[in-house]
Amino acid sequence: MDMLRPMSHRNPLSHRILAVLTALVLLIGPASALDLPDGASGLAQKPLVKAKKHMIVAAHPLAAEAGLEMLRQGGAAIDAGIAAQAVLTLVEPQSSGIGGGAFVLYWDVAQKTLTSYDGRETAPAGATPDVFLDAAGKPLPRPVAMHSGRSVGVPGVLAMLKRVHDEYGKLPWAELFQPAIALARDGFPVTARLAKMLGNADPNTFDATARAYFFDENVQPRPAGYILKNEQLAETFEIIARDGIEAFYKGPIATDVAKSVQNDPRGAGTLSEADFAGYQAKTRPAVCVPYRGHEVCGMGPPSSGAVAVGQTLGLVAPFDLGTTPMDASAAHIIAEAERLAFADRARYLADPDKVAVPVDGLLDKDYLTARRKLIDPNRAAETVTHGTPPDLTQAFGRDATKEKGGTSHVSVVDDSGDAFSLTTSIEFAFGARSMVRGFLLNNQLTDFSFLPKDKDGMDIANRVAPGKRPRSSMDPTLIFGPDGDLDYVLGSPGGAGIILFNLKAIFAMIDWGMNPAEAAALVNFGGTPHGVLLETGAEWDELEQALAAKGHKVKRIPMTSGQHIIAVTPEGLEGGADPRRDGIALGD
Repeated sequence: MDMLRPMSHRNPLSHRILAVLTALVLLIGPASALDLPDGASGLAQKPLVKAKKHMIVAAHPLAAEAGLEMLRQGGAAIDAGIAAQAVLTLVEPQSSGIGGGAFVLYWDVAQKTLTSYDGRETAPAGATPDVFLDAAGKPLPRPVAMHSGRSVGVPGVLAMLKRVHDEYGKLPWAELFQPAIALARDGFPVTARLAKMLGNADPNTFDATARAYFFDENVQPRPAGYILKNEQLAETFEIIARDGIEAFYKGPIATDVAKSVQNDPRGAGTLSEADFAGYQAKTRPAVCVPYRGHEVCGMGPPSSGAVAVGQTLGLVAPFDLGTTPMDASAAHIIAEAERLAFADRARYLADPDKVAVPVDGLLDKDYLTARRKLIDPNRAAETVTHGTPPDLTQAFGRDATKEKGGTSHVSVVDDSGDAFSLTTSIEFAFGARSMVRGFLLNNQLTDFSFLPKDKDGMDIANRVAPGKRPRSSMDPTLIFGPDGDLDYVLGSPGGAGIILFNLKAIFAMIDWGMNPAEAAALVNFGGTPHGVLLETGAEWDELEQALAAKGHKVKRIPMTSGQHIIAVTPEGLEGGADPRRDGIALGD
């Protein structure tokens, strides 16, 4: 496999979509859901969806419907993905949008090429290593740092999507924004999930524009079912649709964002019009690792996702995980491998344009063999530490990053068999909570380590620097079978939990033969250097006890994944959406 390289319409709410939305609005059930990003808001079991021609799985029915509409018009996977992202900016504002960043894996079936695109935000030229330190040199409280202009990086998602569209798009750029424009003007019903997240948020952390949009005159959050309109966003999308991304990166939109950031009374940042004008989306080498006859490909640095996933798979591969999903013995092996991978992740992974990231060394077969000897099949290690990979050229200090994330994922397969896997984010729920021209700004700079050096005075790999991209865990993933053909498209939100959620799905489908819906719904769990996280739910008490008996420190928390999976089978496409969020699979 070579690792390279006129219509107009409105988007009326069909009876089918209205019915789905009504169900979502009414759903506020008990959560069975690493609650890093947004929090649990309910559990709605999703059926396995089958299709013959094309499919999209996205985090909101209206976003999936917009993408499906493009596929029905003969659009490419990227066309569907752009339409879905535009709608998600409106209907799932807590998680992603054009004010944020993203990563994409794109599979061109005709050319047999897989391309990895980096649309991660960049720190402004004025960013300094001490941007998140107080006058005494201590880290700022996270809420103070996150909900302010100092946390905003240059948004990269639009530049990246335009680059992919230039290479693979079939429908006109302007056409892709029409569903979002119509919905922004006509309004959409606030879902139970959005309403609950607003209810859990402090209105005082939002700037005045965002507060007036999400809360009423009595500062009460918009309730489930409320029809929320966004005329400013409709106008922004019309400008971008008509004039392209130049209007976003070099026009009045960039000017307004820069002014908002530089004059933020909650804490001013340095983001400038020049920072916007200088932004570039990049292609990166995809990180692909073998696993049980498959090739698992994901996003390399500045994401830590595929390296951590690849290390875990390489460590686990010689072990037999059995045929029973989440058997205690298998869960123990997986957790111990993840703990070792996370220890390396914290030490070495960052923006490869700014630091020497030892990707090949971390995935080296002999290195993983040596690390695997630290796994006792019967007993959890008391502590885990990072290793020393063979191609290490730069020593780094102990990481102090505390990552959160408000994120979304879109999976698409089009008529030709091309595939699009997008993980997209504005970081913590509602980002910086600043609204400009109808969209929220990211707070991705808080994905950097607040401390630039560790206690021994060594530079931390993920420290802040001008023009640098903060380390991420976002990991859009494609899995290829023994014949080299595409088998799975997947990904999830969840901050650092994305790594755990993607691994769970991989093991579920490859080792335990589960379909996409079953894999998405399977219990979330995973190992970190400090212990094991296990999803809440009485049905998993026995697993908790079995892991504790092996010496694991088990912490039970909601783990709100949003896994969106498409399987490419001889009989057609199968789609599964995570029951913990509002996502849905649609196809023909």
